[in-house]
Amino acid sequence: MLNLTGDPAVMQYCFPQLKGSCPRSQTMVLIKVAIYIFLAFIILMTVCGNLLVIISISHFRQLHSPTNLLILSLAFTDWFLGVSVMPYSMIRSVENCWYFGELFCKIHSSFDIVMSTASVLHLGLISVDRYLAICKPLQYRTSVTIHKVAVLIGITWLLSIAFGFGVVFSKVNVVGVEELFINPCTGTCIVFFNKQEGLLGAFLGFFIPYTVMMALYIKIFYIAKVQAKMINCSLQMTGAKRDKKNSTSEQREKKAAKTLGIVLGVFLLCWLPFDMVLIVDPFFNTSPVIFDALVWLAYFNSSCNPLIYGYFYPWFRRVFKIIITGNILKNGSSLLNIYAENK
Repeated sequence: MLNLTGDPAVMQYCFPQLKGSCPRSQTMVLIKVAIYIFLAFIILMTVCGNLLVIISISHFRQLHSPTNLLILSLAFTDWFLGVSVMPYSMIRSVENCWYFGELFCKIHSSFDIVMSTASVLHLGLISVDRYLAICKPLQYRTSVTIHKVAVLIGITWLLSIAFGFGVVFSKVNVVGVEELFINPCTGTCIVFFNKQEGLLGAFLGFFIPYTVMMALYIKIFYIAKVQAKMINCSLQMTGAKRDKKNSTSEQREKKAAKTLGIVLGVFLLCWLPFDMVLIVDPFFNTSPVIFDALVWLAYFNSSCNPLIYGYFYPWFRRVFKIIITGNILKNGSSLLNIYAENK
């Protein structure tokens, strides 16, 4: 019969037939089902939302720009996290067991680190892209090309993969605390960082790049405000009208900077608690429940980005309608003017 009460007196194990198996979660079955449904919804939202972004930018030629190429790669990062990491993490979180073997545990943990590292590096590239577009527009138009951005994205992925798999398979993260991992129970899969690696990873992988990105966005919004004042004053003095084409282009660039700044802010809200725990965990043992909840808060960031694009980008809402109505399958759909209805 199902254990509907979650009676802790009836101890359950991940692998009952094996000696030294890890204990399984004693949570009531009804609560487990509710958690499964909730986490599955987050995974589905992550996979479908980011797949929509990938299809949109890949298919419609008008969206083929350096900035959107970075957004495309970031969406692929979030989509891949939803497909390859989150489903297995869901089972581990709910059951408190790892059923997929030691080797796949290392691969899963490596991809987890790869995706988080890639997200930070992509946001860094996006910050630099917006800085050049707003603060140095002439230099941006001549020097920033899709080809160069593609090369930078490739380098970003290589660095992320090398770092993620290097940390896990070299075991540099557990140097000095190896005794904690002697004879672990069967059915566990955790990524532990010693004091040095926890501090180094949090500062190099989050706090320092995030501080730089925040400084760039502060500079972007300051320069944009100054530029707007100067243009308005010039127009008032001369009585001339603004060129509509240039005005629309400038507004689009600034709106992109604002929207991607919000993406950066949401990333901070989702990842800051986890990175704070990553620093203190080697010194004070964090509750596994709290740690797991913060991991899922970080994962939830991958679900948020498509929602932000949908709310702030009218073109994204229009593309969404084109896709769900099947009009994307029509001949010539890739040449549609996506910005035509954006006022």
